[in-house]
Amino acid sequence: MTAALTEVSDGTLLGGRVKLRQPVEGYRVAIDPVFLAAAVPAASGDRILDIGCGVGAASLCLAARVPECRVIGIERERELVRLAVDNALTNGMSARFDAMTGDLLHPPPRLEAGFDHVMANPPYLPAGSATPPPVPARAAAHVEGAADLAAWIRFALMMVRNKGTITFVHRADRLEALLAELNGRAGEIVIFPLWPAGEKPAKRVLVRARKGVGTPTRLARGLVLHEADGRFTAAADAVLREGQGLEL
Repeated sequence: MTAALTEVSDGTLLGGRVKLRQPVEGYRVAIDPVFLAAAVPAASGDRILDIGCGVGAASLCLAARVPECRVIGIERERELVRLAVDNALTNGMSARFDAMTGDLLHPPPRLEAGFDHVMANPPYLPAGSATPPPVPARAAAHVEGAADLAAWIRFALMMVRNKGTITFVHRADRLEALLAELNGRAGEIVIFPLWPAGEKPAKRVLVRARKGVGTPTRLARGLVLHEADGRFTAAADAVLREGQGLEL
């Protein structure tokens, strides 16, 4: 059992539009969940599932961008669920975002399939491929446990409605494994690279697919994150600070 997360820090996302409390130790929210939320093509009235929602970063960013959408998050760490619920209350979004304890291998009984969209920011490293971080909460966020990438994708496809979308943010070097799991199960796959800067290779990719369609895979132009001097590009700033969505 993971020890209680007692020390938290306060921060913001989307240029201050989203207030976020998160543990001082363990996984710390970076830019990946913000870009994940920006890539989900949600509309007002849609229902979205956030698998492994943590403290609610992606969910709250999506709820801030799309009026009247409804986001449900599941998270196996009870302390993170508590923080996610508190964050929803702090941001005045309790009516549109709720988090529940559970994981994709043991989902909450009241979680029903049929979501319009499913999004996930799963652990990036396969079990046994790297030395886990010493902090258990950080290790769980970065290294796969009993649920591997295949299990994450299967669960996402099970929970989304026919012709709904699933969106993942992941490491570029695991793109082959991700696409292999989608093969024959989803179509209209869009691969959207997040280029660090200039001519540097992408380390992260956004991958979106639709259940029950056969449209071919498409490689999008992607987005460059940083200028030569390290500042975020205007396009990256539009997502990170202004809360704009991404056109995949």
